[in-house]
Amino acid sequence: MCVKQGATAYGSTPSTPIVDISPGWRFWRRRRYMVAAMAFLGFFNVYALRVNLSVAIVAMTTATTTTLANGTTVEVPAEFDWDSKTRGLILSSFFYGYIVTQVPGGWLAARVGGSRVYGVGLAATALLTVLTPPIARAGTAWIIAVRIVEGLFEGVTYPCIHAVWARWAPPAERSRLATIAFSGSYAGTVVSLPLSGVLAAQLGWPSIFYIFGVAALVWYGFWLYLVKENPEDDPRISREELLYIQSTLATVPDPKLTQQPWGKFLTSMPVWAIVAAHFSENWGFYTLLTQLPTFMKDVLQVEIEQSGLLSALPYICMSVILQAAGHFADWLRAGKMSTTAVRKLFNCGAFISQTIFMMIAAYTMSPWAIVLCITIAVGLGGFAWSAFSVNHLDIAPQYASILMGISNTVATLPGMISPHITGYIVQDKTPSQWRIVFIISSTIYLVGAIIYGTFASGERQSWAEDNASNPSNISIKTKNEDLNAYTNETLDLSLSE
Repeated sequence: MCVKQGATAYGSTPSTPIVDISPGWRFWRRRRYMVAAMAFLGFFNVYALRVNLSVAIVAMTTATTTTLANGTTVEVPAEFDWDSKTRGLILSSFFYGYIVTQVPGGWLAARVGGSRVYGVGLAATALLTVLTPPIARAGTAWIIAVRIVEGLFEGVTYPCIHAVWARWAPPAERSRLATIAFSGSYAGTVVSLPLSGVLAAQLGWPSIFYIFGVAALVWYGFWLYLVKENPEDDPRISREELLYIQSTLATVPDPKLTQQPWGKFLTSMPVWAIVAAHFSENWGFYTLLTQLPTFMKDVLQVEIEQSGLLSALPYICMSVILQAAGHFADWLRAGKMSTTAVRKLFNCGAFISQTIFMMIAAYTMSPWAIVLCITIAVGLGGFAWSAFSVNHLDIAPQYASILMGISNTVATLPGMISPHITGYIVQDKTPSQWRIVFIISSTIYLVGAIIYGTFASGERQSWAEDNASNPSNISIKTKNEDLNAYTNETLDLSLSE
């Protein structure tokens, strides 16, 4: 069998594109970039809902002072008397639910569609966030329970977005589209950390959950209206863009019709390289994500309003670098560098640099030097994310949502383990105890760099090509008869023995 004039195997870039559909500076006129923009806002909300408790818990457990009408200043005791171990348990409880739905979420996205599952998962998390204040006041066990359930719903988001890109992202644009979406996570962190501090100080800690929860529910309404499961289902997509996307993904095996080779997944070293990189990056990321406001307060003696702002600086840096890294990666891939070389360069270079800056932060005595080193270390993670987080689509595009579920399952363990370990290490809240936390993160970054550099690949794996040559899997769908005629005329697809 042969496919003529431009229809290429999924996961490769056609040597002669059907149409040059580069959006240029008017990117919003291309629906795939609108999907990326909405996914950016979705991940903005994902992380805003996830990290706001890191700041809120400081306000919930800190005594405050107030001035009475007669001028007397009195101390108001903290509403919740949680020690460091209890706070660590509450902060980590989210991940006990989050880890459970990674692989099922990827499988479900492959079966029913990533867009639907992504939206429902985020909307349910938002609703539970709105209900958090009264639930927290009902008892410690209740807030732990609601955070676990939030994790269950939010756990589907990362695997699902790869199912979206499997239908919407031309191979040559994978890095930039994926990183546009993923950078929303860090933008959400950037905004939610300082804003949570301001809200806690001005309106009280419950306002944090009300405002961010309602904002995410509003986003869900727009997501339902603007984002469709497949390009051909979008009434606003241009004929040219639809043809471009479908021609570059012309031989996509339908995940609903294929058997998942679970044995191949679990014995593939490139898959385990992604898993190791994902785990390593998340260890440092989650350690700082959940503990940085507390570190700012205990070691740097920063007030809650300022700690929220300073805690956001690393994620401002990461959000900017992630956007640039995605475009740079695609530019290098369009040149002479192989996908494998680009992925290894970005991931290993980032991890080694993060190791160095985290070690400097562990031993420096200057508060501002510590903030600078942490900011650079976290920011450089943008290069790593533009490598391993897209790598699933490189090696097995039709199974990318499931592979993301596998890697994110293992990568969720740091969110469960790290707060506990930190809580036990820093019981006296001394700089020397926090130094141990930074050294652990540095070591894990270094090990991750070694594993990824040794075993990672940017090439489609043989076990992901079994269905690529089957003509029954070659399908270019169209919205109407006129477009169907245009497709046949433009592509001149023919199958012959």
